[in-house]
Amino acid sequence: MQPKTLIRLNWPTALWMAFMAAASVAVSLGFACAAPLAAFGAISGLTLSRRNAVLATFGAWLANQIAGCTALAYPLTAGSLAWGAVLGLAAMLAMFAARWSGKRVLGHSSAAASVAAFTAAFVTYQAVLFAAALTPLGGLEAFTIAIIGRVLEINAIAMLALLLLNRAAALIGTSKGSMAYALRRA
Repeated sequence: MQPKTLIRLNWPTALWMAFMAAASVAVSLGFACAAPLAAFGAISGLTLSRRNAVLATFGAWLANQIAGCTALAYPLTAGSLAWGAVLGLAAMLAMFAARWSGKRVLGHSSAAASVAAFTAAFVTYQAVLFAAALTPLGGLEAFTIAIIGRVLEINAIAMLALLLLNRAAALIGTSKGSMAYALRRA
């Protein structure tokens, strides 16, 4: 039975999920608070079944939080922990938005579905963070054009890299097929 995905995964599922968690640590160390969790949510939503997309997105978020609290010495305050939870919620909602929007453009090109999914994921992710910044957690100062532009750039590069890695797996024969769409029956 074909897994219920929008873009065919060209890696063994467990390896892909582990790679995303490891990549989350690497980019977290490089970009700290600008880790591309929207991109991880989008690619998970496109390439994995709903269950595995939830697990992969959670894994990427958890790896980010562990790297932040250990190697990057994020403070273990109530505010910091609350923002960590907000990031997790935002990443999860971004993943669901990517799945929903990608499903809406099935039948067009894989590029169109990828762009739609990424756009929905990024907008959802930022909307959740903005809503949280309006609460006593604060953080509205992070919503400048320059900062959002930089976060968009990091997420877009990460999304493109993950799409290219998935495609490269097909080209080197990790599994059969390409990034063809599988019709989802859920």
